[in-house]
Amino acid sequence: MKNFFLSIIISLFSITCAFSHGEHYKNISKLEYELFRNGKLIGFHNYTFKKDQNKLVVNSIVKFKIKKLGIDLYNYEATSEEIYENDQLINFKSNTNQNKKIKYVNINYDTDKEVLVIDGSSNKSNSPKSFAVGTWWNHAIIEAKSQISAISGRIIEQKVTFLGKEEIILENKRYNALHFNFASADETLPDSKKLNTDIWYDEKTKLWLKASFDKTGFWEYRLKNFN
Repeated sequence: MKNFFLSIIISLFSITCAFSHGEHYKNISKLEYELFRNGKLIGFHNYTFKKDQNKLVVNSIVKFKIKKLGIDLYNYEATSEEIYENDQLINFKSNTNQNKKIKYVNINYDTDKEVLVIDGSSNKSNSPKSFAVGTWWNHAIIEAKSQISAISGRIIEQKVTFLGKEEIILENKRYNALHFNFASADETLPDSKKLNTDIWYDEKTKLWLKASFDKTGFWEYRLKNFN
């Protein structure tokens, strides 16, 4: 029964994404998220959206820091830019400083071959144009067979499970949310490489509301503000 509902939800998302993906962000210029680890605020992840006819440009910046006894144990900072035309990703680039370890991704859409050309710090290959970059704001990722890491460019085959509808409260606002789990389809991967993330989207607007995962602590992204 749960798989039946999932097929319905994916179909609804497919219709929306294929014909009016940009429409969901026509009135959105900024998304702001707070990042928590074990219940403690450690950083932020912000997006800005610029629309021009059939073109959508999405920039993001994420920063967080883990401290213990006043000493910095871990610093993370990343920036990215996504460019879509007629809902098709045509360019993505990111740079990440992961505790002084530098990672990057450059993706370009080859219009002749209709593939995404990936140049990343851990993967250089081509992928089908239907693969989604692993940036959770884009609810089209629910449909994708695989996602491309926004940090290193590696391809992650995913299994998406619809966990149900929930009412959640963020910043004193109530949302009717759709709850999904994203997991690696390849069970042979080491735990450090496995995807296992819960994502909540607003049922009506498809706005990304929250994310959580458990890896060396319990992590949460929570929507703080949008305009």
